Amino acid sequence: MKFDRRYILPGLLILILLTVAAVPGLFAPYSITDRDATYQAPGPDHLLGTDNMGKDIFSLLIYGARWTLMIGFASGLLAVFVGTAVGLLAGWRKGILDEFLMGTTDIVLILPKIPLVIVLAAYLGPGPSVLIFVLGLLSWESIARVVRSKVIQIRSAEYILAARCLGFSDVRIMVREILPVVFPVIVPKFVLVTAAAMISEASLAFLGLSDPLMVSWGGMISDAFTYSGFLRGMWYWWLPPALCIILGVLAITSLAFIHERGVREVVQV
Repeated sequence: MKFDRRYILPGLLILILLTVAAVPGLFAPYSITDRDATYQAPGPDHLLGTDNMGKDIFSLLIYGARWTLMIGFASGLLAVFVGTAVGLLAGWRKGILDEFLMGTTDIVLILPKIPLVIVLAAYLGPGPSVLIFVLGLLSWESIARVVRSKVIQIRSAEYILAARCLGFSDVRIMVREILPVVFPVIVPKFVLVTAAAMISEASLAFLGLSDPLMVSWGGMISDAFTYSGFLRGMWYWWLPPALCIILGVLAITSLAFIHERGVREVVQV
């Protein structure tokens, strides 16, 4: 199978963001605890100026990648785990279990996500673990439905029937035989959920429902709005994190669309 060059640009951008998030100390000129004069304009000492507390905005931008990406990818992994498990069980077992799981999926599907996330985040309190838990458990329904449909398509395949005749357990068949087949349809769902979680995290941070001690891109935009960054015309405070969120989401969603288009082209051929 030939490598698709369309993966290069978004893949390279995501690799850069992940590298910065993994080792922010190598790229940030200052620590997030270092302080200088407040509300400085961009200059040689501070590439993007300083905020209301005298912290270097460029360094905050670097360190903010860690929490924003971690919350996005961790929420995506949690959603994939729950959605894949539900889809495998529903598609394989059918009957009452299928009806119960799909009924639960339909309930989650019709829930108003953003208002519910706001309420839960406000009730459970701020913190990255709470955001990951809430965002992940409210984003698995589409994965479950896709996985279930794929399982129903292949559960009567000859190699599946052969595995059942050989006496393999249901768990072994689902994990060793079915899961590798449905994996290609899980990947684009994972990246889309990750992108949605990044946007949701930024929205919650802007509303003040994230941990104030956690440096994230959404939190930077919220601080700029709260502490007169917009009124002072300090575009270098809120625009860079907004662009990072946009570029990150576009790169992640581009991988999903490229993957889906590639699968369609292979099927047509």
